[in-house]
Amino acid sequence: QVQLVESGGGLVQAGGSLRLSCAASGSIRSFNSMGWYRQAPGKQRELVATITTGGTSTYADSMKGRFTISRDNDKNTLYLQMNSLRPEDTAVYYCNGNGMWKAYWGQGTQVTVSS
Repeated sequence: QVQLVESGGGLVQAGGSLRLSCAASGSIRSFNSMGWYRQAPGKQRELVATITTGGTSTYADSMKGRFTISRDNDKNTLYLQMNSLRPEDTAVYYCNGNGMWKAYWGQGTQVTVSS
């Protein structure tokens, strides 16, 4: 059973940057893909970005050019670099790992962007 723990969230002004990390308790090489999702108050959880074992990444349209997802298989860590943050990026950000048989989720980290 792999556990995912996010960190790096916080309060930042609009236009600022944050780097989220997701540390896994086991090897992330076993995950076919990993991703970041977010959920704002009163809204459904939405996809932010995904990355495959081979390093191919995809992004939601509103994040393209501002966010970068990456993974370090040796450190068993997933990252999300967020630049040019906007108030509408305020949400709880969740790390996800898709194993062969199940999906794993972290507990989330709060990101708040002030205007």
